[in-house]
Parts: sequence; structure tokens; C-alpha cells
Amino acid sequence: MASLRTGDENALVEFLKTNEASLLAFIRSRIGSQLQKKIEPEDILQEASIEAIRILPTTDLSTWDPLHWLFQICERKVIDAHRKFFASQKRDASREAAIPDGSEAAGLGDLLAASMTTPSAAFSRDQKQIAMLAALDTLPEDQREALRLRYLVGLSSKEIAKKIGKTDGATRVMISRALSRLHEMLAE
Repeated sequence: MASLRTGDENALVEFLKTNEASLLAFIRSRIGSQLQKKIEPEDILQEASIEAIRILPTTDLSTWDPLHWLFQICERKVIDAHRKFFASQKRDASREAAIPDGSEAAGLGDLLAASMTTPSAAFSRDQKQIAMLAALDTLPEDQREALRLRYLVGLSSKEIAKKIGKTDGATRVMISRALSRLHEMLAE
């Protein structure tokens, strides 16, 4: 980490490799389903990595957490990709649509709100997100999938039950237990 803070490009490459899963999880949480149809999270990470290597010599990392710095670059690349694929179209009121609650499209709303957030608030939000991702990784795969289908895709418990092959009641209990476990881990 010390060599990275002094501008060592090789140290940055190693740091990127070590933190690739966290960076991809961060990008996936920001990208939204519509943008993901146009560009892969790995492509955004590659662009962010190139940008990080390019600006490393002129960046003072003595006061930055390197991972947070990379999250900021990734977030800018997601915003750039969104502008490239969607904002370049002429504004037309007939194409406007409300962002539905509880869907992956809400990621766009989070992205827009994040772009108007102060750096300290963004850092706090990112730290909470890292803690949430780490907590989610400790849950069994079926619980993670049920939470994803419920809160990202917006399916009802009956629809989730059909997809995962459980009863509606068992699915609701599983989601409730997963949420309780997350609350416990995040409270610690």
C-alpha cells in the first residue's frame, strides 16, 4: 500500500487485481439493467483501471483511501457510460419515464443522487455499501438470490418461490431471516 501511495504503477496494478471483485460489485450496484444491456461491468472496470494508471502520477493518495479513490473513478466511468448511451439523445418529453420504485432502474436514481453528493457523504455511503456487500457475501447463495430477486428485480415472494423451487411461506421466512442476519452483521 505504501508503494501505491508513492505512485508505483505496478503496485496499482496489483491493488486492482486484489480488489477486482469489490470493484465489480461496486460497478454492478451502480450500473442499472438498462446500461448493462449496452456495456459490461468488466468493460467499465477496464476503463477505470486505465484512467487510474493514467492519473496516478498526478494523484496525491496520502490522504485518500486507494479503494475509495478507485470507487470514485468507477463511478465517474459509469456516469460517462450512461451519458454516452442515453444522455446524448436529444431531450424529448415523450421519452421521459418515472423511475419505478424497487426496481433495478432505481440504480439510476441512486447514481444521479450520488453525483450531487458531497465527498464526505459519498465516502460514508461507499463505506456502508462495502459493509453491506461483505455481509451479503456471508449469506448462503439461496438467501442472496432471494434478496436479489426481491429488492433488485422487484419480484413478489410468490414469484421468487416459483423461481427457487420453494413454497411462498418458506421463501418469506428465508428472506426475513436473511434480512435479520444482515441487520445483525451491520449493527456490529
